[in-house]
Amino acid sequence: MTPQWDSEKPIYLQLYQQVVARILDGFIKEGEALPSVRKVAAEYQVNPITISKAYQMLQDEEVVEKQRGKGLFVKSGAQESMLDRERETFLVQQWPEILKQITRLKLSAEQLLTGDKL
Repeated sequence: MTPQWDSEKPIYLQLYQQVVARILDGFIKEGEALPSVRKVAAEYQVNPITISKAYQMLQDEEVVEKQRGKGLFVKSGAQESMLDRERETFLVQQWPEILKQITRLKLSAEQLLTGDKL
C-alpha cells in the first residue's frame, strides 16, 4: 500500500518525519532495527535513494547508528532527545500561532481541555 504523499514536501523528508513519529510513539523502540532500504523502497514504491536520504538524516542527527553487516538501529536515548527537540520546536515555532488563535477566539482553558463547545 503506497501512502499519499504531500506534493509540497520532498518524499525523503516525509519518510524521515514518519520514522521520527514512529520512534516518538514507541512503535520503533531503542535498539530496534529500521526496515532495510530495499524493503521500504519496495513497500512505498519509491527510489531506494529517497529512503537512503531519509535514513542519512537520522544518522546525521545521531538518532540511529549503522551496525556493519546488520543495518541501522535506533540509538539508546534517541527517543528522549527527539522528544526534547520536538517539544522545543513546538513551543518556539507552533505554539505562538496557536496561542494567538486561542486568544482571538476567546477560548477558555476549560473549553480547550474538555473540548466543550460554547
